[in-house]
Amino acid sequence: MQTSRPRLRIRNLVIDTPLFLAPMAGLTHSALRRILCSFGGVGLLSTEMLSAKRLPVENPAISPYLIRTPGERPLSYQLLTSNADEIGRAIDALHAMKAEAVDLNMGCPAPAVGRFGAGIRLMELPDEARSIVREARRRTMLPLSAKIRISTDAQKLKDFCFMLQDEGIDMLSVHARFKHESFARRPRWEQLACLKEWISIPVIANGGIFTVQDAKDCLAASGADGLMLGRGAAIRPWLFAEIAREVYGCDVAEPMVTLPALYDAFITHLSLFRPQYRIGRLKEFTHYFARNYQFGHHLASRVQSSGSVEEASERAGMFFQKCS
Repeated sequence: MQTSRPRLRIRNLVIDTPLFLAPMAGLTHSALRRILCSFGGVGLLSTEMLSAKRLPVENPAISPYLIRTPGERPLSYQLLTSNADEIGRAIDALHAMKAEAVDLNMGCPAPAVGRFGAGIRLMELPDEARSIVREARRRTMLPLSAKIRISTDAQKLKDFCFMLQDEGIDMLSVHARFKHESFARRPRWEQLACLKEWISIPVIANGGIFTVQDAKDCLAASGADGLMLGRGAAIRPWLFAEIAREVYGCDVAEPMVTLPALYDAFITHLSLFRPQYRIGRLKEFTHYFARNYQFGHHLASRVQSSGSVEEASERAGMFFQKCS
């Protein structure tokens, strides 16, 4: 069991357990974050990726991307942009929302994101990336992190990481797959060990962590300062608690999981959103959550073909009854 350095301090933010929620489109919203918090173990929560251009005109009281309850803390807000001129107003908006941290997306491989020079495209445009980081650092004293991917060109990756550190990035989270590699490909955790040698800021490992054993293997291979969980947390929202207790020796209660009750709680949390935003988020969550069942594809397909949360809930209830 790893018990050394169970905490991280990033500027003025103390992260009790070095376990981080990865930003995921359609998933890391208030409903999932509240479920994760109910189990414990999460050191830093995250929003979905947020358009820096659109953020200043969003209403945090009703926006499905920004709705937040008091218990969802600390919370990092991830910004997506290709333009340093958009950063200032976006960060001003985050200050008004009492954000605890700001993250810059420089690792999303989606072609639609890359076409306008954002996400992982910024790793290929270091001057633009530098301008964005410099402006973000100038506009906020909040902890500032960046999310990137490993690269086939080690020297360019090294130069990019040094640049981020020199411009004021406080922490780096790194997805351990190359740009064009699918989720089916085993993560290259061992390549993160080089980053730990290159830079002095904390490095957080991301990618392929679905079990406690995955967490142990990743830390052993990467030497990372912490772990970032994505899809694994959507499939098994109690995974943070398991890793916090079994890997970091934290005083977190053993999760007591009843899958139908957890699913019902997620649906209840969706009531914070306007009706038109609920069913899409339920379908996205179910796509992953259904993997807890041997025949979970039946649950996923029934929910995917539902026209409302009420219909989806009824169909899910029938599936759970058959599995009991």
